[in-house]
Amino acid sequence: LTGKTVLVTGATSGLGLESMRALAGQGASVLGTGRTLAKAREACSGVGPRCTPLELELESLDSVRACSDAVRALGAPLDVLLLNAGIMALPELEQVRGLEKQFAVNHLGHFLLAHRLLDQVKAAPQGRVVTLSSSAYKWAPPAGIEFDNLSGAREYDGNKAYGIAKTANGLFSLELARRLAGTTTTSNSVNPGAVNTNLMRHLPSWQRQIFTPIAKFLVKPVEVGAATQVYVATAPALAAVSGYYFEDCNPVVPGGSMNNAELGQQLWAKSEELVAGYLA
Repeated sequence: LTGKTVLVTGATSGLGLESMRALAGQGASVLGTGRTLAKAREACSGVGPRCTPLELELESLDSVRACSDAVRALGAPLDVLLLNAGIMALPELEQVRGLEKQFAVNHLGHFLLAHRLLDQVKAAPQGRVVTLSSSAYKWAPPAGIEFDNLSGAREYDGNKAYGIAKTANGLFSLELARRLAGTTTTSNSVNPGAVNTNLMRHLPSWQRQIFTPIAKFLVKPVEVGAATQVYVATAPALAAVSGYYFEDCNPVVPGGSMNNAELGQQLWAKSEELVAGYLA
């Protein structure tokens, strides 16, 4: 990866930090984002001199625009855009600009970031967009994306909302792959599996009390959890592979609405509408 540039969102998460270490260790120049510049700097300090911190608060469209402008100002191709950041199973409904927060952060913030940086990814000899989804897409309702309840106001369940957001991640990746067909740029999504990170911090306390003692037997260490996203981001064998969903470094066929191309196109159009004014 010497001479290549990689951007990883969620540098402060276990998966993000481990991915950055692995990528920098292979010679890549890594851009790591955190919700504040201080947090990004702290994360990057654990990676080394190849890591540059950037501030990115995904719930803020202004922050996404500022971060993407900073990356654009570097004037260099972006070989990998690794959309890793996320929040999970908020116990109470929280909204951002009238949208349910998990949808706004996990999907819409990343959608805008990818949209604004896509030209730089396409400028790389073989650019890749890697989006973290999850097997939690199974928690989504039968419709996959409830466009009539993106606010969560009609009814709210933290796991269901997370399932919708992860379905949105998968559909975004699928539709992006369709739009990139015929180019050297690829788009794939990844399920890292159950990983021992702080993503589950919003689980009810009784669930965490039960889960914590047995976690080491049920979940992957971060080094193993990050392996699939690093593999999809770097493996030479995947240079022409696009539009797939990976688990344990292998492509698999997800269920639910994850392969619904029409729904993916509908989500893309709705997402463009929701971030109108920030796309250019």
